[in-house]
Amino acid sequence: MSFASDVKKELTMLDISKADNARAELSALMRMNGSLGLANMHFTLNVQTENAATARRILSLLQKFYDVNSEISVRRQMKLKKNNLYVVRITQDVDKLLDDLRIFENFELLPTIPDSWLADEGMARSYLRGAFLAAGSVNNPETSRYHFEIYSLYEEQANQLEQLINQFDLNAKTVERRSGYIVYLKEAEKIADMLNVIGATEAMLKFEDVRIVRDMRNSVNRLVNAEQANIEKTVTASQKQVDDIEFLDDELGLHKLPENLREMAQIRLSHREEPLSELGKYVTGGSISKSGVNHRLRKISQLADELRTGGSVPKILR
Repeated sequence: MSFASDVKKELTMLDISKADNARAELSALMRMNGSLGLANMHFTLNVQTENAATARRILSLLQKFYDVNSEISVRRQMKLKKNNLYVVRITQDVDKLLDDLRIFENFELLPTIPDSWLADEGMARSYLRGAFLAAGSVNNPETSRYHFEIYSLYEEQANQLEQLINQFDLNAKTVERRSGYIVYLKEAEKIADMLNVIGATEAMLKFEDVRIVRDMRNSVNRLVNAEQANIEKTVTASQKQVDDIEFLDDELGLHKLPENLREMAQIRLSHREEPLSELGKYVTGGSISKSGVNHRLRKISQLADELRTGGSVPKILR
């Protein structure tokens, strides 16, 4: 079972005692997954989902808060993934139900929920929970990049979902896709907060545990990579210094170097793998700093480069 399925299963097990919160959750579920039909001059409503727990959730809320005839049927999809499709069918007082859920009013489809629902925190959380159950997804933090989304066919609905999510300071954004709109979150901390907002506490804790371990592992890897890069840089620089010193020795002899440079050249040849910070302690006249060591070795390299490119002996060595 996927992480998103685990989240939805947890959400469907939450108990709702307030009728307004049930209204908000059902409104999202039916607004996003419902379709109207007409039979014997009466409206019928079908709410479809691929998630069995979500279908049971819809039926449970209807039975608890509304006096309507409802049932679940199952059919197998014949295209794409060929998953089971669960259909909650309502055949009685559909117009009254849709009116109470603020989906359909006076034979007119309402594209968004009332602003008063957005102002009530419990209803806002419940509506977002229903929207996620209907058309939401969240990536498994153990195997994928961080991503949370809710899909909508309609721009106005997506914009309201974005606004509603951002009431909780979550920085949601909306992007248009060929077949609709996606309201999404990318930041790990915001996704964890969103799971908490809709009531998926256990999933949020699991998400946070995985995120912390991943972040710690990434931090360790960055430190190891940085240390490895520093080691490679030190080894490369040391080899270049040794090559320059051996070149000067072969071409002219180290005895022609000024005394301070000759001593540093001999120290580097004797201690090829040590960092600059350690070479200064081998100077006979008293230890010198890392910058002093670096200055002398850089001078040696400059002399070697002048001899290589100019073909004549630098003045300081004549």
